[in-house]
Amino acid sequence: MTEHKSKVLILGSGPAGLTAAIYAARANLSPILISGIQPGGQLTQTTDVDNFPGFPGGIQGPELMTNMQKHAEEVGTSFMYDHISEVDLSERPFTLKSDNGDIFKTETLIISTGAQARWLGLKSEQEFMGFGVSGCATCDGFFYKDKPVIVVGGGNTAVEEAIYLAGICSKVYLVHRRDELRAEKALQDILFKNEKIEVIWNHVVEEIIGGGQPKAVTGIRLKSTFNEDIITIDVDGVFIAIGHDPATSLFKGQLEIDSEGYIITKPGRTITSVPGVFAAGDVADSHYQQAITAAGSGCKAALDADVCLRENPLNKG
Repeated sequence: MTEHKSKVLILGSGPAGLTAAIYAARANLSPILISGIQPGGQLTQTTDVDNFPGFPGGIQGPELMTNMQKHAEEVGTSFMYDHISEVDLSERPFTLKSDNGDIFKTETLIISTGAQARWLGLKSEQEFMGFGVSGCATCDGFFYKDKPVIVVGGGNTAVEEAIYLAGICSKVYLVHRRDELRAEKALQDILFKNEKIEVIWNHVVEEIIGGGQPKAVTGIRLKSTFNEDIITIDVDGVFIAIGHDPATSLFKGQLEIDSEGYIITKPGRTITSVPGVFAAGDVADSHYQQAITAAGSGCKAALDADVCLRENPLNKG
């Protein structure tokens, strides 16, 4: 067992965590970043990233995260390839224990553990992930300009994504397993008035169809929830919009968390219910969930941690 001490400990190595690390290191805080179970975050599973500022020709998700990590390392961040299994936030310095048995004592903690999109669990969905199947319309919608797509879901996220895609794509199908949507009435009104959107009620996804070289989605097979009837629709893109699961189970009972599982922060800040603990990125953002907004909140978290350390030092001597 090894004990590590730090002024700033960062959990998560996506855009939020890496940006927090860059800012904390440049403030001479010598941050330690624990990569977690998915080093690089969700962008390591993304191919083309066309909406991150500074890359007019686009950049591959893994390359972007590699560049950000290299930047964080060069300015002085220490990386630990481990996963935290226990947390005690009852007093500063906070105490965390990793799967490897190491103990981390830190004066401030930045949580940037992210959120994972919920998926349908189909083999064909996994096969075409990144090749026509997406969990983010604002990230990938541009690739389907003037093409037909389908959105799966019935809540606010699904309806918002369908409306957004209708401004880009030639046709948008919204498939829902029930005969009414869960989305807010105002959003439904906008949806139903859009002539480019067609709602398919009482159906679930049976299979995503595709093939070729390069591999691409060509259609989707839907099954009725009433009987064995199957319908097939030709589409180029499938957007799964059935929600996200923030990685916050470790902090339940220690931080204020909303009904959806997201960490609650002070409006416009990254400050949580425990002084000295900050949350950045998708773990505290149920709405935007973009790489650039996550990076921005990572910057805020590092600045907030710096202020905390200066105004509330543990070692006043």
